[in-house]
Amino acid sequence: MPHFLTLGGLPAATLTSLLDASAAYKRGRPHAPAPWLQGKTVAVVLEKASTRTRVGFEVAINELGGHPIVLSTSGSQLGRGEPVEDTARVLGRMCHGIVYRTFGDERLQRMASASGVPVVNALTDREHPCQIIADLLTVRERLGTIDVRYAWIGDGNNVAVSWLHAAAALGLTFTLACPEGYHPDPDVVADARAAGAAVNVVADPVDAAKGADVIMTDVWASMGQEEEARTRADAFAGYIVDDGLFVHASGRAIALHCLPAHRGEEIAATVIDGPRGLAIWDQAENRLHTHKAILELAFTGRAHGP
Repeated sequence: MPHFLTLGGLPAATLTSLLDASAAYKRGRPHAPAPWLQGKTVAVVLEKASTRTRVGFEVAINELGGHPIVLSTSGSQLGRGEPVEDTARVLGRMCHGIVYRTFGDERLQRMASASGVPVVNALTDREHPCQIIADLLTVRERLGTIDVRYAWIGDGNNVAVSWLHAAAALGLTFTLACPEGYHPDPDVVADARAAGAAVNVVADPVDAAKGADVIMTDVWASMGQEEEARTRADAFAGYIVDDGLFVHASGRAIALHCLPAHRGEEIAATVIDGPRGLAIWDQAENRLHTHKAILELAFTGRAHGP
């Protein structure tokens, strides 16, 4: 079953084909793309709130000729404790595929194992692979290549982990500045290094930003971590992506943020609303185009574009 669950172990050629297909979908819009999902129904199951993921997948499924059905926790039996496997079996018999946004990664694995249809990881607490495809497309558009220096500032969270998988596949130079206790999974870091990526984990954001072409961040407390917000605010003090940080970056450096953003916390308003932050809005739009390529890969086994 050609699920799309992780970037871990994905060949560089597959990542490149996803980027090429995404770019082709973007160039071809608003004209109708290839109808890879014609006559197919895809369940979009959202156990976490969503804006870009939900809209991106709903529009992508529609524009690929399919029909999306959106299910939230409160609007399905998952909210009453139905086992993931039972929901998966039913959706697999009624729908042709499932896009799943959930909490623990084990829930995603159980959905994929029981569904009998392609499952796309639209976010778990461990990984966010769809986001990174959009990020890479944005970097390629803005800088002309993905072979640049990347800096991640803040929590070694699910987005950072998926970035490390991409760095491993593509041999990227990737530095993370994280406070003590919030480093990414050391096994993922080790695997990325073993695969040939130039990965470094530091404590000082300035050290990460030196010479960087892309400076990225995310909220300090993700969904499900609200009770930790105060503790995290103290731990991440000084880890803001602001204009002072860009003094140490390359002259062409851009800012990326997967959104939603808290201006004045993890990113300064002058950055996100300024010229360096313009790429953030490309990044958000690119979720639509990359979702099409991901769906094509999941349903056909390859991503060629329209």
